[in-house]
Amino acid sequence: MKKLLIIVVMLIGFTGFAQDEVKGNKVSSKEVAPVWKGCEDSSDKKACFNKMLMQHIKENIKYSKNSEGEWIRGKATVSMKVNEEGKVVVNSVDGKSPVLNKEAKRLMESIPEMTPGKLAGKPRAIKYTIPINF
Repeated sequence: MKKLLIIVVMLIGFTGFAQDEVKGNKVSSKEVAPVWKGCEDSSDKKACFNKMLMQHIKENIKYSKNSEGEWIRGKATVSMKVNEEGKVVVNSVDGKSPVLNKEAKRLMESIPEMTPGKLAGKPRAIKYTIPINF
């Protein structure tokens, strides 16, 4: 019975501390993703960004062949960011083929400059991880 009383007192004490809240102090900051040129007037900027990225990849990708003349197949995962100036900076490329990694890096670095992302109205670097299948 004594143990049960101690447990109840402890639970009441913990829940009492959990009820503390600050009133009248609202801070909110909204993160805004980078905007691809041509997507400024779009109602769904994220969908437009994805569409323009896919279009860029389709139009600019260069497939490589191996020494036997066969297409090299594989996957490269690009970690990049759109910096405060709206330029793409590739941080790393992970994949099994150095040839595909080089092409994936070239492809991402050829993305045109865009309007940078923002946090609380100030330009901010936004990170992305993009898988590319060859």
